[in-house]
Amino acid sequence: MKTLLLRLEPVIWLLFGAGIMVGTILLPGYLLTVALGGPLGLLPEGARSYERALAIASNPLGRLVLLALIALPLWKGAHHVRALAADFFGPGADVVVGSLLYAIAAVGSVAAILAVAAI
Repeated sequence: MKTLLLRLEPVIWLLFGAGIMVGTILLPGYLLTVALGGPLGLLPEGARSYERALAIASNPLGRLVLLALIALPLWKGAHHVRALAADFFGPGADVVVGSLLYAIAAVGSVAAILAVAAI
């Protein structure tokens, strides 16, 4: 299992880096718009309506952004928790914890793909 993790390390780092990018660029803008723009009245009327959200999510580019907002932070979180577990429990637990966390991120990514495709 350790050799499999070592072979997948470049792919995992790619997903981790993309998760960092999404987490630092796209999520704050999304949260500021939804969490502050709406309640403060900065958004036009109907900007947060269901029909508009469905239209954005039905667009192929909107689906891609939605999938990135869901799936990539899972990989970022899995990698951070793996590093934290290695710090707490030592490198011996890395194989089990890393495999479990990356499996959870993979299952979450597949579930996100299925959910976004069903829109």
